Amino acid sequence: MRIPIKGLCLLALSLSACTVGPDFAKPGSILPVNRTWQAKDGSATSLRSNIVSGPINAEWWNLFNDPLLTSLEKRAAGANLTLLQATTRMEQSRAMRGIAAADQFPKLNGNTSYLRQQMSEKGVVSLFGGSSGGGGVANGTGIGVVGIPATNIPPFNLWQYGFDASWEMDFWGRVRRELESADASVEASKEGRQFSLLSIMAEVARDYIDLRRIQCLLDISRQMIASAEENLTLTEQKAARGTVTELDVVQTKSQLASFQAQIPQLEQLEAQAINQLSYLLGGHPNALRQELATPVAIPTVPQRVPVGLPSELVRRRPDIRQAEAQLHAATADIGVAVADFYPRVTLSGSIGLQGLKLKDVVDWSALQYAIGPSVTVPIFQGGRLKSTLELRKSEQQEAAIVHHDTVLKAWHEVDNALTAYADEQRRNEALGQAVQSNRDELELARLRYQGGISDYLPVLTAQRSLLQTEQDYANSSSTVATNMVALYKALGGGWEPTKEAETTHADSLP
Repeated sequence: MRIPIKGLCLLALSLSACTVGPDFAKPGSILPVNRTWQAKDGSATSLRSNIVSGPINAEWWNLFNDPLLTSLEKRAAGANLTLLQATTRMEQSRAMRGIAAADQFPKLNGNTSYLRQQMSEKGVVSLFGGSSGGGGVANGTGIGVVGIPATNIPPFNLWQYGFDASWEMDFWGRVRRELESADASVEASKEGRQFSLLSIMAEVARDYIDLRRIQCLLDISRQMIASAEENLTLTEQKAARGTVTELDVVQTKSQLASFQAQIPQLEQLEAQAINQLSYLLGGHPNALRQELATPVAIPTVPQRVPVGLPSELVRRRPDIRQAEAQLHAATADIGVAVADFYPRVTLSGSIGLQGLKLKDVVDWSALQYAIGPSVTVPIFQGGRLKSTLELRKSEQQEAAIVHHDTVLKAWHEVDNALTAYADEQRRNEALGQAVQSNRDELELARLRYQGGISDYLPVLTAQRSLLQTEQDYANSSSTVATNMVALYKALGGGWEPTKEAETTHADSLP
């Protein structure tokens, strides 16, 4: 039965809404809806930095009120090489989406050719009696030559040019499902880049805080060295007068040497921290030394830390959104696999001019064309189609499990970060009191030693205790700040730079 082209087009339009395979539905959230984030210490209101359910500031590092940290964060967003790789992968996924989208449209090709041909007496024409004067067919050209021996067919030229087109009529939605999967993959790569950005922002803040911690420890050690040097001078004077023994001098020198021994290791850690920040900003080693070498205080946390609501976590965490997009792509891939069981209908055609002489191919009498549909029906594939469908279904199930696991993991990360933030604040407060007590103890021990009431051992003990508690206090203050960074990373807070910031460093690469 002959179906006119107009009828085929109407049939294609009527079936265009037919899309096989499951439609994607957003997975339900396992997070509580009406619950606010709270620390588990039971005394959140007594902390110097409390959790509040306010909206999260995308540039959360500004809460530290450190202009240099803010500057580093913005520069890292435009220069970090890991982020640049993620941006490139996102562009690749967009290009792949363009490839998938091209299958929606007809494919049109232009062609032109010239052929010089000589017939063979022993070739195909011999089947038609060409060698004995019978009719012949020009080998491979489709030109019938009746009643002319092959030996009488001279070499000839064949000129032709024209166009050919083909279009798959997407009756079952295979192309549309491929495009749906590609769109979801673009979204997944976009969220993957956003997660890289979030991780880099948090890493810059952590490394910056750690650098300030190391510099604070260096300052403490240098103060201890200065104090030990004063004590050594005093002890040597007292030994010269005979009021103390040589043992006190040896103990003082030993204390001084132990303090001095900490400096090289801390300076090494300082250099490594500066280099790590330089790397995160795409710079060479020591690129940031000039602006980071001057010590400043460890960034302090604000009095109020807005954390949003648990119900917002699913939409704010880029890794959750990425997992959802990957689930969407896997669901669409099932539709592609289902559509492969159905026939493929392709409408193709060609039009052109053909002649034995170049001047003939400009005449409309040299026109030739062909148009019509073709149908490809899968009959036997050795189980490939069925196995492919089972694979796609299994991949979709895995993607659903990954999404659930990502949401649950995010919930645990936030809960743990809240607890760690609150607990470390209480520890930090106790260490601050211990530092003050050790300072008072050292001052009393010095006064007693200077007055000759006691020997030097209490001074040594008080100095060691003060050094340890001051170091512990500095480490704890740094941990409070880094715990806040970890909290905002768990909450999915992060700044999206402008396109100019994304491409500034990329344009400078070879």
